[in-house]
Amino acid sequence: AIASAFHIASTGRPGPVLVDITKDALQATGSYAWPPVIDLPGYHPVTKPHAKQVREAAKLISASRRPVLYIGGGVVKARAWDELKELAEITGIPVVTTLMARGVFPDSHPQNMGMPGMHGTVAAVGALQRADLLIALGTRFDDRVTGKLSSFAPDAKVIHADIDPAEISKNRTADVPIVGDSKEVIGELVSLLRGSDHALPEIGAWIKSLYDLKKRYPTSFDLPDDGTLSPQHVIKRIGELTGPDAYYASGVGQHQMWAAHFLPWELPGRWLNSGGLGTMGYCVPAAMGAKVGRPDSVVWGIDGDGCFQMTNQELVTCALEGIPVKIAVINNQSLGMVRQWQTLFYEERYSN
Repeated sequence: AIASAFHIASTGRPGPVLVDITKDALQATGSYAWPPVIDLPGYHPVTKPHAKQVREAAKLISASRRPVLYIGGGVVKARAWDELKELAEITGIPVVTTLMARGVFPDSHPQNMGMPGMHGTVAAVGALQRADLLIALGTRFDDRVTGKLSSFAPDAKVIHADIDPAEISKNRTADVPIVGDSKEVIGELVSLLRGSDHALPEIGAWIKSLYDLKKRYPTSFDLPDDGTLSPQHVIKRIGELTGPDAYYASGVGQHQMWAAHFLPWELPGRWLNSGGLGTMGYCVPAAMGAKVGRPDSVVWGIDGDGCFQMTNQELVTCALEGIPVKIAVINNQSLGMVRQWQTLFYEERYSN
Protein backbone atom coordinates (compact mmCIF):
# COMPACT_ATOMS: atom_id res chain seq x y z
CA ALA A 1 0.00 0.00 0.00
CA ILE A 2 2.84 2.42 0.83
CA ALA A 3 4.62 1.65 -2.46
CA SER A 4 1.35 2.18 -4.35
CA ALA A 5 0.82 5.49 -2.56
CA PHE A 6 4.25 6.77 -3.61
CA HIS A 7 3.60 5.65 -7.19
CA ILE A 8 0.23 7.46 -7.33
CA ALA A 9 1.67 10.56 -5.62
CA SER A 10 4.47 10.96 -8.15
CA THR A 11 2.78 10.00 -11.44
CA GLY A 12 -0.13 11.31 -13.51
CA ARG A 13 -1.41 14.39 -11.73
CA PRO A 14 1.05 14.46 -8.80
CA GLY A 15 -0.21 15.17 -5.32
CA PRO A 16 -0.89 13.87 -1.82
CA VAL A 17 -2.27 10.41 -1.11
CA LEU A 18 -3.93 9.28 2.10
CA VAL A 19 -2.79 5.94 3.54
CA ASP A 20 -5.06 4.88 6.39
CA ILE A 21 -3.29 2.41 8.68
CA THR A 22 -5.20 0.58 11.44
CA LYS A 23 -3.96 0.74 15.02
CA ASP A 24 -3.31 -3.01 15.25
CA ALA A 25 -1.16 -2.81 12.10
CA LEU A 26 0.79 0.11 13.56
CA GLN A 27 1.46 -1.89 16.74
CA ALA A 28 2.48 -5.06 14.90
CA THR A 29 5.82 -5.97 13.34
CA GLY A 30 6.49 -7.24 9.85
CA SER A 31 9.26 -7.90 7.36
CA TYR A 32 10.30 -5.08 5.04
CA ALA A 33 9.99 -5.85 1.34
CA TRP A 34 9.52 -3.12 -1.27
CA PRO A 35 7.55 -4.60 -4.18
CA PRO A 36 9.55 -4.63 -7.45
CA VAL A 37 6.41 -4.05 -9.53
CA ILE A 38 3.36 -1.91 -8.74
CA ASP A 39 0.13 -3.42 -10.05
CA LEU A 40 -2.80 -1.01 -9.90
CA PRO A 41 -5.35 -2.27 -12.47
CA GLY A 42 -7.56 0.85 -12.27
CA TYR A 43 -4.79 3.43 -12.41
CA HIS A 44 -3.47 4.31 -15.86
CA PRO A 45 -2.78 8.05 -16.30
CA VAL A 46 -2.91 9.13 -19.93
CA THR A 47 0.18 11.13 -20.86
CA LYS A 48 0.13 11.05 -24.68
CA PRO A 49 -2.63 13.24 -26.13
CA HIS A 50 -4.99 12.09 -28.87
CA ALA A 51 -3.53 13.26 -32.19
CA LYS A 52 -6.93 14.26 -33.64
CA GLN A 53 -7.64 16.57 -30.68
CA VAL A 54 -4.24 18.24 -31.00
CA ARG A 55 -4.92 18.81 -34.72
CA GLU A 56 -8.28 20.39 -33.87
CA ALA A 57 -6.53 22.64 -31.36
CA ALA A 58 -3.98 23.73 -33.95
CA LYS A 59 -6.83 24.63 -36.34
CA LEU A 60 -8.52 26.79 -33.71
CA ILE A 61 -5.22 28.54 -32.94
CA SER A 62 -4.61 29.28 -36.64
CA ALA A 63 -8.10 30.75 -37.03
CA SER A 64 -8.02 32.86 -33.84
CA ARG A 65 -7.47 36.61 -33.73
CA ARG A 66 -7.42 37.21 -29.96
CA PRO A 67 -5.87 34.05 -28.44
CA VAL A 68 -4.40 33.76 -24.93
CA LEU A 69 -2.19 31.06 -23.43
CA TYR A 70 -3.75 30.48 -20.00
CA ILE A 71 -1.04 28.56 -18.12
CA GLY A 72 -1.44 26.69 -14.82
CA GLY A 73 0.69 24.75 -12.37
CA GLY A 74 0.38 21.58 -14.44
CA VAL A 75 2.91 23.03 -16.88
CA VAL A 76 5.39 23.38 -14.00
CA LYS A 77 4.71 19.80 -12.85
CA ALA A 78 5.24 18.56 -16.41
CA ARG A 79 8.52 20.53 -16.64
CA ALA A 80 7.25 21.89 -19.95
CA TRP A 81 8.65 25.43 -19.74
CA ASP A 82 10.94 25.09 -22.78
CA GLU A 83 8.07 23.82 -24.93
CA LEU A 84 5.81 26.63 -23.63
CA LYS A 85 8.37 29.31 -24.50
CA GLU A 86 8.74 27.86 -28.00
CA LEU A 87 4.96 27.77 -28.51
CA ALA A 88 4.56 31.35 -27.28
CA GLU A 89 7.40 32.70 -29.40
CA ILE A 90 6.53 31.02 -32.69
CA THR A 91 2.89 32.13 -32.43
CA GLY A 92 3.35 35.47 -30.64
CA ILE A 93 0.36 34.62 -28.40
CA PRO A 94 0.21 36.50 -25.05
CA VAL A 95 0.66 34.44 -21.89
CA VAL A 96 -0.99 34.61 -18.46
CA THR A 97 0.46 32.55 -15.62
CA THR A 98 -1.71 31.57 -12.66
CA LEU A 99 -0.56 31.69 -9.04
CA MET A 100 0.80 28.14 -9.30
CA ALA A 101 2.58 28.81 -12.60
CA ARG A 102 4.57 31.91 -11.66
CA GLY A 103 8.04 31.65 -13.19
CA VAL A 104 7.20 29.00 -15.79
CA PHE A 105 7.27 31.82 -18.37
CA PRO A 106 9.58 34.75 -17.51
CA ASP A 107 7.92 37.91 -16.24
CA SER A 108 10.49 39.92 -18.21
CA HIS A 109 9.25 38.43 -21.48
CA PRO A 110 7.14 41.04 -23.32
CA GLN A 111 4.40 38.46 -24.03
CA ASN A 112 3.83 37.78 -20.32
CA MET A 113 0.73 39.68 -19.18
CA GLY A 114 1.14 38.56 -15.55
CA MET A 115 -1.17 36.72 -13.19
CA PRO A 116 -4.92 36.54 -13.93
CA GLY A 117 -7.89 36.58 -11.59
CA MET A 118 -9.28 38.58 -8.69
CA HIS A 119 -5.76 39.37 -7.46
CA GLY A 120 -4.33 39.62 -10.98
CA THR A 121 -3.02 42.29 -13.31
CA VAL A 122 -5.23 44.47 -15.49
CA ALA A 123 -3.48 43.16 -18.62
CA ALA A 124 -3.99 39.48 -17.70
CA VAL A 125 -7.64 39.90 -16.75
CA GLY A 126 -8.26 42.07 -19.81
CA ALA A 127 -6.61 39.49 -22.07
CA LEU A 128 -8.82 36.67 -20.79
CA GLN A 129 -12.03 38.72 -20.87
CA ARG A 130 -11.52 39.96 -24.44
CA ALA A 131 -10.08 36.73 -25.87
CA ASP A 132 -11.67 34.76 -28.67
CA LEU A 133 -9.65 31.64 -27.77
CA LEU A 134 -8.30 30.36 -24.45
CA ILE A 135 -5.51 27.80 -24.73
CA ALA A 136 -5.74 26.45 -21.19
CA LEU A 137 -2.79 24.23 -20.34
CA GLY A 138 -2.44 22.44 -16.98
CA THR A 139 -4.98 24.71 -15.33
CA ARG A 140 -8.43 24.20 -13.84
CA PHE A 141 -10.51 27.39 -14.28
CA ASP A 142 -10.66 27.92 -10.53
CA ASP A 143 -12.96 30.55 -9.07
CA ARG A 144 -10.19 33.02 -8.19
CA VAL A 145 -9.34 33.24 -11.88
CA THR A 146 -12.84 33.11 -13.35
CA GLY A 147 -15.00 34.93 -10.82
CA LYS A 148 -18.58 34.46 -11.95
CA LEU A 149 -18.34 31.68 -14.52
CA SER A 150 -21.20 32.94 -16.69
CA SER A 151 -19.38 36.22 -17.37
CA PHE A 152 -15.84 34.83 -17.68
CA ALA A 153 -14.24 35.19 -21.15
CA PRO A 154 -17.68 35.38 -22.77
CA ASP A 155 -16.51 35.39 -26.40
CA ALA A 156 -13.81 32.73 -26.12
CA LYS A 157 -13.66 29.21 -27.43
CA VAL A 158 -11.67 26.89 -25.18
CA ILE A 159 -8.87 24.40 -25.76
CA HIS A 160 -8.37 22.65 -22.42
CA ALA A 161 -5.44 20.26 -21.94
CA ASP A 162 -4.86 18.51 -18.61
CA ILE A 163 -3.48 15.18 -17.44
CA ASP A 164 -6.48 14.78 -15.12
CA PRO A 165 -9.63 14.12 -17.19
CA ALA A 166 -11.80 15.12 -14.21
CA GLU A 167 -10.68 18.75 -14.62
CA ILE A 168 -11.64 19.10 -18.29
CA SER A 169 -15.04 20.80 -18.75
CA LYS A 170 -15.59 20.69 -14.98
CA ASN A 171 -16.02 24.47 -14.69
CA ARG A 172 -15.94 25.67 -18.30
CA THR A 173 -16.95 23.47 -21.22
CA ALA A 174 -14.04 22.80 -23.55
CA ASP A 175 -14.53 23.08 -27.32
CA VAL A 176 -11.41 20.95 -27.74
CA PRO A 177 -10.68 18.71 -24.74
CA ILE A 178 -7.21 17.14 -24.62
CA VAL A 179 -6.21 14.60 -21.96
CA GLY A 180 -2.45 14.34 -21.68
CA ASP A 181 0.80 15.53 -20.15
CA SER A 182 1.40 19.23 -20.84
CA LYS A 183 4.93 18.60 -22.10
CA GLU A 184 3.66 16.19 -24.77
CA VAL A 185 0.61 18.31 -25.65
CA ILE A 186 2.63 21.50 -26.15
CA GLY A 187 5.38 19.64 -27.99
CA GLU A 188 2.89 18.25 -30.49
CA LEU A 189 1.21 21.65 -30.93
CA VAL A 190 4.60 23.20 -31.68
CA SER A 191 5.32 20.54 -34.31
CA LEU A 192 1.98 21.14 -36.04
CA LEU A 193 2.20 24.92 -35.99
CA ARG A 194 5.75 24.82 -37.35
CA GLY A 195 4.50 22.73 -40.27
CA SER A 196 3.03 24.01 -43.50
CA ASP A 197 -0.53 22.76 -42.86
CA HIS A 198 -1.33 25.34 -40.18
CA ALA A 199 -0.92 29.09 -40.58
CA LEU A 200 0.16 31.13 -37.58
CA PRO A 201 -2.60 33.36 -36.17
CA GLU A 202 -2.75 37.00 -37.31
CA ILE A 203 -2.74 38.80 -33.96
CA GLY A 204 -0.77 42.01 -34.47
CA ALA A 205 -3.60 44.35 -33.43
CA TRP A 206 -4.46 42.15 -30.44
CA ILE A 207 -0.88 42.13 -29.15
CA LYS A 208 -0.60 45.90 -29.60
CA SER A 209 -3.77 46.51 -27.55
CA LEU A 210 -2.54 44.26 -24.71
CA TYR A 211 0.92 45.84 -24.66
CA ASP A 212 -0.83 49.19 -24.34
CA LEU A 213 -2.97 47.86 -21.46
CA LYS A 214 0.12 46.48 -19.73
CA LYS A 215 1.93 49.81 -20.09
CA ARG A 216 -1.04 51.89 -18.88
CA TYR A 217 -1.82 49.73 -15.85
CA PRO A 218 1.41 48.38 -14.36
CA THR A 219 1.35 46.50 -11.06
CA SER A 220 2.29 49.10 -8.49
CA PHE A 221 1.76 50.18 -4.89
CA ASP A 222 1.50 53.34 -2.83
CA LEU A 223 4.19 54.32 -0.35
CA PRO A 224 2.89 55.16 3.16
CA ASP A 225 2.68 58.87 3.99
CA ASP A 226 4.31 58.41 7.40
CA GLY A 227 7.66 57.21 6.04
CA THR A 228 7.21 53.58 7.09
CA LEU A 229 7.99 50.71 4.72
CA SER A 230 5.15 49.23 2.71
CA PRO A 231 4.99 45.42 2.68
CA GLN A 232 5.11 45.40 -1.11
CA HIS A 233 8.34 47.44 -1.03
CA VAL A 234 9.91 45.03 1.47
CA ILE A 235 9.01 41.98 -0.65
CA LYS A 236 10.19 43.66 -3.86
CA ARG A 237 13.53 44.60 -2.27
CA ILE A 238 14.06 41.05 -0.99
CA GLY A 239 13.61 39.87 -4.57
CA GLU A 240 15.92 42.54 -6.01
CA LEU A 241 18.67 41.79 -3.49
CA THR A 242 18.33 38.01 -3.73
CA GLY A 243 17.57 37.50 -7.42
CA PRO A 244 15.55 35.00 -9.46
CA ASP A 245 17.77 31.97 -8.69
CA ALA A 246 16.50 31.72 -5.11
CA TYR A 247 13.60 29.57 -3.96
CA TYR A 248 10.68 31.46 -2.44
CA ALA A 249 7.92 29.98 -0.27
CA SER A 250 4.87 31.81 1.01
CA GLY A 251 1.94 31.27 3.30
CA VAL A 252 -1.61 32.36 2.43
CA GLY A 253 -3.09 35.85 2.34
CA GLN A 254 -2.10 39.31 1.24
CA HIS A 255 1.63 38.62 1.58
CA GLN A 256 1.15 35.64 -0.77
CA MET A 257 -0.37 37.85 -3.47
CA TRP A 258 2.28 40.55 -3.04
CA ALA A 259 4.98 37.87 -3.34
CA ALA A 260 3.33 36.53 -6.51
CA HIS A 261 3.44 40.02 -8.04
CA PHE A 262 6.67 41.59 -6.79
CA LEU A 263 9.27 38.82 -6.57
CA PRO A 264 11.42 38.21 -9.70
CA TRP A 265 9.68 35.33 -11.49
CA GLU A 266 12.13 34.45 -14.22
CA LEU A 267 12.79 30.75 -13.60
CA PRO A 268 10.45 27.78 -13.21
CA GLY A 269 10.01 25.76 -10.03
CA ARG A 270 11.28 28.50 -7.71
CA TRP A 271 7.84 29.35 -6.24
CA LEU A 272 6.53 27.13 -3.46
CA ASN A 273 2.89 27.73 -2.69
CA SER A 274 -0.19 25.85 -1.53
CA GLY A 275 -2.39 27.48 -4.19
CA GLY A 276 -6.07 26.62 -4.07
CA LEU A 277 -5.65 24.56 -0.90
CA GLY A 278 -5.08 27.84 0.95
CA THR A 279 -2.87 26.20 3.56
CA MET A 280 -1.98 28.75 6.21
CA GLY A 281 1.24 27.73 7.95
CA TYR A 282 2.72 26.32 4.72
CA CYS A 283 5.61 28.77 4.39
CA VAL A 284 8.06 27.71 7.11
CA PRO A 285 7.99 23.93 6.52
CA ALA A 286 8.02 24.43 2.73
CA ALA A 287 11.06 26.67 3.00
CA MET A 288 12.74 24.08 5.23
CA GLY A 289 12.07 21.34 2.68
CA ALA A 290 13.43 23.49 -0.14
CA LYS A 291 16.64 24.21 1.78
CA VAL A 292 17.20 20.54 2.57
CA GLY A 293 16.50 19.63 -1.07
CA ARG A 294 18.63 22.48 -2.47
CA PRO A 295 21.24 23.16 0.27
CA ASP A 296 23.41 25.34 -1.99
CA SER A 297 20.54 27.67 -2.94
CA VAL A 298 19.19 30.68 -1.07
CA VAL A 299 15.71 30.03 0.30
CA TRP A 300 13.38 32.80 1.45
CA GLY A 301 10.03 32.39 3.14
CA ILE A 302 7.59 35.28 2.78
CA ASP A 303 5.08 34.83 5.60
CA GLY A 304 2.30 36.76 7.30
CA ASP A 305 1.94 37.09 11.04
CA GLY A 306 -1.20 34.94 10.96
CA CYS A 307 0.46 32.11 9.03
CA PHE A 308 3.77 32.37 10.89
CA GLN A 309 2.19 31.75 14.29
CA MET A 310 0.89 28.39 13.01
CA THR A 311 4.26 26.79 12.25
CA ASN A 312 6.93 29.11 13.69
CA GLN A 313 7.87 26.40 16.20
CA GLU A 314 9.59 24.63 13.30
CA LEU A 315 12.38 27.20 13.58
CA VAL A 316 13.52 24.99 16.48
CA THR A 317 13.87 22.15 13.97
CA CYS A 318 15.84 24.50 11.70
CA ALA A 319 18.19 25.33 14.57
CA LEU A 320 18.62 21.71 15.68
CA GLU A 321 19.11 20.32 12.17
CA GLY A 322 21.12 23.21 10.72
CA ILE A 323 18.65 24.39 8.08
CA PRO A 324 19.49 28.07 7.39
CA VAL A 325 16.32 29.45 5.83
CA LYS A 326 15.41 33.14 5.80
CA ILE A 327 11.88 34.13 6.84
CA ALA A 328 10.38 37.57 6.30
CA VAL A 329 7.30 38.08 8.49
CA ILE A 330 4.95 40.67 7.00
CA ASN A 331 3.25 41.71 10.23
CA ASN A 332 0.09 43.78 9.85
CA GLN A 333 -1.33 42.49 13.14
CA SER A 334 -4.39 40.99 11.48
CA LEU A 335 -5.44 38.35 9.00
CA GLY A 336 -5.08 40.93 6.26
CA MET A 337 -7.01 39.19 3.51
CA VAL A 338 -9.88 38.33 5.85
CA ARG A 339 -9.96 41.99 6.89
CA GLN A 340 -9.89 43.02 3.23
CA TRP A 341 -12.88 40.77 2.44
CA GLN A 342 -14.77 42.13 5.45
CA THR A 343 -14.17 45.62 4.08
CA LEU A 344 -15.11 44.80 0.48
CA PHE A 345 -17.89 42.22 0.82
CA TYR A 346 -19.22 42.26 4.40
CA GLU A 347 -20.06 45.95 4.86
CA GLU A 348 -17.12 46.51 7.22
CA ARG A 349 -18.39 44.06 9.84
CA TYR A 350 -15.06 43.33 11.54
CA SER A 351 -16.06 40.32 13.65
CA ASN A 352 -13.49 38.12 15.37
